[in-house]
Amino acid sequence: MFTEREPSPAVDAVRDEYAPEALVVDVERDFETLDPATAESLGLLVDALDPKSYPSEWVPDDAPEILHRLAGEEFTVGAPGDGGVAWTRQTTPPTVFVKPRLAGSPDGFVAFLVAEALVQAGRDLPETFLGFFDADYPALAAATPLSPTDTYQLAAALYEAYVGLHTRDVFEGWDESHPTLYDEWVDAGERLEPRLSDLSADVAAGRTEFPAAAEFACSAVKHGLDLPAPFSALDTAAYRHHGAAYAVQWAERTFDELA
Repeated sequence: MFTEREPSPAVDAVRDEYAPEALVVDVERDFETLDPATAESLGLLVDALDPKSYPSEWVPDDAPEILHRLAGEEFTVGAPGDGGVAWTRQTTPPTVFVKPRLAGSPDGFVAFLVAEALVQAGRDLPETFLGFFDADYPALAAATPLSPTDTYQLAAALYEAYVGLHTRDVFEGWDESHPTLYDEWVDAGERLEPRLSDLSADVAAGRTEFPAAAEFACSAVKHGLDLPAPFSALDTAAYRHHGAAYAVQWAERTFDELA
């Protein structure tokens, strides 16, 4: 299921700098969440497993099943929305997973995604949005008129923005130290930029649902792009400092104004 991957020299340099012990593996089949038996087979590659669980009261009864699994005792790695690369610190050393859905993607783009995951894994950041919101997740759900599934999507987006605020300074500094990865970061941001200017209008006109718009805008935070309202309030030092409590207040204010 897992095969150790030999990163490119640029990615290996990033690993040495930010997560020197991390293991990078190719995964045999695509996954959103690894089943416990498969996840536990990582024990053959790593030194130790340390499954993470969360209090069940953090998860509303009507939340998607994956959140109940994340909060439970079983060893759960990955969640819907993770994309082509995922990471975990539930293993010693941390592990970065490269999924087969990236087959055919440009090598440079894949290299950036792996390097990004190594930076994230090497920083003191929550591994999932449930770990980010922790006891505030029910407050986020109560602050929105969204369905449980849409609240999940919004929470994942808000977490991504928070992570972006804590990592983009790294990417900004790669112009000299890791220029090929820096170019990929810039290119990815440039591909997001054209749609940002129309995002608020698309939401107002019903062409884009709010959670999808949040997902798109929050993915742009790590690129330092100008965000439209109301998402621009997430690209702030206050959000970087206050985290989940700020996100809940932002949701309350935003949906009050949209009502």
